[in-house]
Amino acid sequence: MIVDLMLWPSLVALAWWSRRNGNPVFYALIALGLLLVFNRCFTPGFFEVDVRDGRLYGVLIDVLNHGSRVMALALGMTLVIATGGVDLSVGAVMAIAGAVAALMVNMGVPWPGAVAAALGVAMLCGAWNGLLVAGFRVQPIVATLILMVAGRGIAQLLTGGQIITFTDPGMAFIGNGHLLGFPFPVWIVLALLGLVALSTRRTAAGMFIEAVGNNERAAYFAGLNPRVIKAATYVLAGFCAGVAGLMAASNIRAADSNHVGLYLELDAILAVVVGGTSLMGGRYFLAGSLVGALLIQTLTTTMFMRDVSADVAPVPKALFIIAVCLIQSPSLRARCRSWSQQIRLFGAGREKAS
Repeated sequence: MIVDLMLWPSLVALAWWSRRNGNPVFYALIALGLLLVFNRCFTPGFFEVDVRDGRLYGVLIDVLNHGSRVMALALGMTLVIATGGVDLSVGAVMAIAGAVAALMVNMGVPWPGAVAAALGVAMLCGAWNGLLVAGFRVQPIVATLILMVAGRGIAQLLTGGQIITFTDPGMAFIGNGHLLGFPFPVWIVLALLGLVALSTRRTAAGMFIEAVGNNERAAYFAGLNPRVIKAATYVLAGFCAGVAGLMAASNIRAADSNHVGLYLELDAILAVVVGGTSLMGGRYFLAGSLVGALLIQTLTTTMFMRDVSADVAPVPKALFIIAVCLIQSPSLRARCRSWSQQIRLFGAGREKAS
């Protein structure tokens, strides 16, 4: 009951605010609300939240916890897509970051040093992508596909093809700890959101990114350096992927280079698109990307709780995402309004004729 009293008014308030401000995240919020209504009616136990030892447990908490990795990836992916690019390598970068952290902890390096090294390597991976895209003018999908393929091999090489486990409590806390009742990864994502939002929305950096995404040539003649801006977004995407990789490795207390981050780059891209950011570049919506990530994780959890086979689950997931994207389409909404008006005129004409 307490969960309902907190969740539904918050969701309605966010939807009202986004609708009033013309924010495209409105449609993602509506889709998330409909999915939650479905679960409230037909999925027993979905809204049950228990408090044990000062920690919150429940399906909704698991959605936040497991969705935190996609949310972290989506924040970096949002800025890359806003410049008109895309990063397919973030899943592989997650594997590399987890492998580096696990190896260094097992070598006796204190966990803060291992975290710093993993994030540094992840940023170097992002810099490599930025060099190919901005420096050598390689198409983003090709440039990042190189690291997507080779990166997981690099992670396997670092771990010798084995699953490297660790027991360091500091590293384990990143993915398994709790703060004020909530899983620690949720707080990491909120801190990351604050960092990205402050650095892009409270400075001119966000305007520069949108300018490059809208018209790179015009941005150049306006005095900007599109290459530097593009490269910086890929470095930030690498950093976000490193954070997600640390959360994933910490959660299982191991570096599993073969499975960590597998296909999560696709979920991150979907989250960004569902959140209202166009793949063509230009305006971007950080909060929308987080809502999109929550929508995707909620949908995945719903299918698991409804006993949908993992082999079949991608089909309804894809159909649902397509429906959300179609609802967001301005041309489709304009066409639906036109059809509705024609139907009303036809009905009025028949009544007048009779």
